[in-house]
Amino acid sequence: METQLATSLTDALAQICGPAYVLTDDETRAAYGHDETEDLLFLPAVVVKPADAREISAILKLANQLLVPVTARGAGTGLAGSALPVRGGILLSTERLNQILHIDAQNHQATVEPGIVVEAFQMAVQAQGLFYPVDPASKGSCTLGGNIAQSSGGPRAVKYGTTRDNILNLEVVLPNGEIIWTGANVLKYSTGYNLTQLMIGSEGTLGIVTKVVTKLRPFPTQNLVLLVPFEDAVEACDAVSKIFMAGLAPSCLEFMERDAIDWAIDYIGSGMVVPPQIQAHLLVELDGTDMDRLYQEAEQLYAVLEAQGYRTGEVLLGESAQQKEELWMLRRKAPYAVRHNSVYKEEDTVVPRAALPQLIQGVKQIGARYGFKSVCYGHAGDGNLHINIIKAGLPDEVWHETLPTAIREIFTLTVGLGGTLSGEHGIGYVQRPYMDIALTETHLALMRGIKQVFDPNGILNPDKIF
Repeated sequence: METQLATSLTDALAQICGPAYVLTDDETRAAYGHDETEDLLFLPAVVVKPADAREISAILKLANQLLVPVTARGAGTGLAGSALPVRGGILLSTERLNQILHIDAQNHQATVEPGIVVEAFQMAVQAQGLFYPVDPASKGSCTLGGNIAQSSGGPRAVKYGTTRDNILNLEVVLPNGEIIWTGANVLKYSTGYNLTQLMIGSEGTLGIVTKVVTKLRPFPTQNLVLLVPFEDAVEACDAVSKIFMAGLAPSCLEFMERDAIDWAIDYIGSGMVVPPQIQAHLLVELDGTDMDRLYQEAEQLYAVLEAQGYRTGEVLLGESAQQKEELWMLRRKAPYAVRHNSVYKEEDTVVPRAALPQLIQGVKQIGARYGFKSVCYGHAGDGNLHINIIKAGLPDEVWHETLPTAIREIFTLTVGLGGTLSGEHGIGYVQRPYMDIALTETHLALMRGIKQVFDPNGILNPDKIF
């Protein structure tokens, strides 16, 4: 940005939010110029931290007038580059909008601000016997607003749905500064186009969320956690659909191949030792209110695995809270363990769950052809496989020039199996080149048209999705 424009913009933002919340120093700009997507960094001209919808409205009116790009950011835990300020401009952090405004136990809903950390929100409603089930691996740091931007899922999506299934209504500031509610605080909605659902997963390209009305449900007071080892990763993937075909409805069903669990064990310093013949694990959680019923379901699960003749090892059953937490830690820390071990690219593929065996077989075959190692884990219960392509040992020219061709093959395989490019991380900045694999030009033209209606000047989170 030109110096004169940058100075006048900073002065105007300080008038809106107060000078303490308008930051231009190099350290702050660098801290807010990246998320968890690879090693990408784009510096904004200014970081601004508004307090409410009124201030955000004034910021967007100013940005529209000056034609300055605005990128909204929650906690910066994204993996698709959706919150990267690619064109500089204003980085708008929602971190100060972090309050629980109302928990309506009578109607099983809550009104909160987007900057609330997901786990803090879950704990607050649990104290009233209620349950918000969406819990990504980063739930201890990610915010509800970021989850809305990506339509995040997490392990419990298999039973309780993604963010998309747990939001009733949104207060949104549009790019022109107008403040609207997208729907109503009701369980049914058939009054014109559903703008709430349009906003969820739009990656901050259509508006900035300032209030959220969530669904809640009674907290499931009992659960069992099982770690089931397999000698073959394809068999582990095949078991997923068989479990559901038997009438079981796990609250979580997670997949981890051998490297993922080994790296997680090392990362957290666990004393667990995986037998050499074991190549994958399924982490299964059963929840409800009747422990006897859960034990019956666990026995039914064992029977399904035995009847299919899978080569399994000794199943670990977590009964105490500590045992359950130890087993869950292996899955939740797998992404951090991968990040700790190497530079990597993570692809968020999703297919019908019965196609998981073909997907993981195909990914390994593609890796063998192109010479890269992949470490896979994910939400197997809903067909969502996170494919982590590891840089260690790959020459830079292969990483930068050849790997995109391999990734295109992975996505082509995924779509050919009835799936799509992303289940919960979004398209953002890094997956844009592959959108033609999943969507036709007609699809993309419709999306661009929607963007044009909401944001005719193209100021809001440019260079994302398209």
